[in-house]
Amino acid sequence: MSTSEIPEITEFPLFSKGKVRDVFDLDDKLLLVASDRISAYDVVLPTPIPTKGAILTQLSKFWFTKFNVPNHFITDKVEEYPESLHKYKDYLQGRSMLVKKANRFDVECVARGYLVGSGWKDYCDTGKVCGHTLPQNMQKSQIIDPPIFTPAAKIDTGHDENIDFETMCKMIDKDTSIQLREMTLDLYSRARDYAKTKGVIIADTKFEFGELNGEIILIDEVLTPDSSRFWPQDQYKVGVDQASFDKQFVRDYLSTLDWDKTYPGPELPAEIVEKTVEKYHEAYYILTGEKFNG
Repeated sequence: MSTSEIPEITEFPLFSKGKVRDVFDLDDKLLLVASDRISAYDVVLPTPIPTKGAILTQLSKFWFTKFNVPNHFITDKVEEYPESLHKYKDYLQGRSMLVKKANRFDVECVARGYLVGSGWKDYCDTGKVCGHTLPQNMQKSQIIDPPIFTPAAKIDTGHDENIDFETMCKMIDKDTSIQLREMTLDLYSRARDYAKTKGVIIADTKFEFGELNGEIILIDEVLTPDSSRFWPQDQYKVGVDQASFDKQFVRDYLSTLDWDKTYPGPELPAEIVEKTVEKYHEAYYILTGEKFNG
């Protein structure tokens, strides 16, 4: 089943509703359900991308397993969910996961290994990226070595706001902020090195963390086409926009339209939907070595 709308699950209260995911409260656990909705410029578009939610879920599961670090994942098998959820199996299977409920740190932990996106804009304006002074005369899409940590304050009602590390320390505390920075850069480096063996550049990515029983754990989605920039290594060229396996393809299409990037968003034509589905499937196959079957 593929739809932008998640069935009304009345057995458990809605914990939160995001641009893509609905989260349900199961007391000490949460049910994360990824729809096929796609957002761009913080606007949920009216056209769904079939199978997208399942790919995001299964790719996150792949990384949770591969990293072998403390995380919130429990199971994605619906038969192991509470019995009252079994009747939704046709929709939930593959696109949902049962996770531990942690206290989320309200900061997105971003690792940047290439100068692109809002980092490139910041650099052009100030010569810095979120407080990091970079060498002069860098080019678009140029590698940042070593990678940098650029947190963003999570704002549920709008676009997350880039902040510097000092601001993050004031929001949380210094020791925890240092730990989150180290974990973020370590996970990014490990993922980047793995992806390189598959012919993929991970230009940047964002992680979220929470605290459970005094331990920091990895939560939310991990290294998906929605949370990362994936570039084909054999097509990489410094100084220009890159081909990608992520939703940049949709953004590129939208940039050709006369749209002010506010709600409501435009419908996507069938050929853009098909090509976007192909991009998500290709990313899944290249990174996991398995064809997506769902």
